[in-house]
Amino acid sequence: MSITYDPAEPPAPGHVLEIRPRLGWVRMPLPFPPDHINLWLLDEGAAGFAIVDTGLHRDDSKAHWLAAIGSRKISRVICTHFHPDHMGLAAWLCAHFGVELWTTLGEYYTARAVHAQGSEADVAHKVDFYSANGVAADAMGHFASPQNIYRRGVPELPAFYRRLQGGHSFAVGETAWTPIIGRGHCPEHACLWAPQMNVLIGGDILLPRITPNIGVWPAEPLADPLGDYLACLDVFFDVPEDALILPAHGQPYTGVHQRIAEIRAHHAERLDVLRAAFAATPNGLSAVDCFPLLFKRPIGPHNVGLAVGEALAHLHRLECQGDARRVRDAQGVWRFSAAS
Repeated sequence: MSITYDPAEPPAPGHVLEIRPRLGWVRMPLPFPPDHINLWLLDEGAAGFAIVDTGLHRDDSKAHWLAAIGSRKISRVICTHFHPDHMGLAAWLCAHFGVELWTTLGEYYTARAVHAQGSEADVAHKVDFYSANGVAADAMGHFASPQNIYRRGVPELPAFYRRLQGGHSFAVGETAWTPIIGRGHCPEHACLWAPQMNVLIGGDILLPRITPNIGVWPAEPLADPLGDYLACLDVFFDVPEDALILPAHGQPYTGVHQRIAEIRAHHAERLDVLRAAFAATPNGLSAVDCFPLLFKRPIGPHNVGLAVGEALAHLHRLECQGDARRVRDAQGVWRFSAAS
């Protein structure tokens, strides 16, 4: 089955489109690519509406939510994961409507950990991490300062939460939603599957035209997030090909298994590019050396963290597969080359 996009026009900010019965689509602008995020309202009947994901903590986002909600009663706030465009307004929405945050343990406590960063030790470790992967001192951007970028989009977090667990269904009105856990993009991303509606809220795990950032970050410098991500795609085996997939960015679509095959092929091709580069680079590749091989966009201080993380994710996958080895050069930079 090929991928088919839902023909519905995305709703304007501040409006709700009923894309399916008891399921509302809200779209908010973002000040960075992609330029929007899709958010969802689940009708719980007399209890009100559950919000799924929140947008960034911005005054325009608050105004758009108030316009979209109107006189509706809000029952709870559900966040698929901790990233600022998904959890940024969670504290404000929970406080404004007097409701609870629902998310996974991994995402709640990761949010708290990232929110708390900024000590001298944190900054020193980040500088060491990026230097050791080829980033020059003048390209460090905010990583060399105690400024916590996460707090810009998520200035505060709810003091408590209700836990979502993979495979444990919960009722939203008359509809049972089952969290399916995605990994690699973040620790414990909750995709939400409603079999009776044949709808999956895919968040950032199953985007229709782009792939999510899969990155290695300073807190876990030897992680294999690409391995985690590719493995987690298997858990969507039982989702039918004709299910409607609701992504965080882009247009809703059907054809989930075709999309998974495309995602796997994309990452396999990226790994092949690096294998070929090993043959042409006997001294090995740093993460920064991989930028022109993996990315079409320019890389600067504003996005170097994402780029280093994604390059390392692919290099670490090759290392874990036994296809690459790492050595540290005289300047203290990690370089990867063919294992044999």
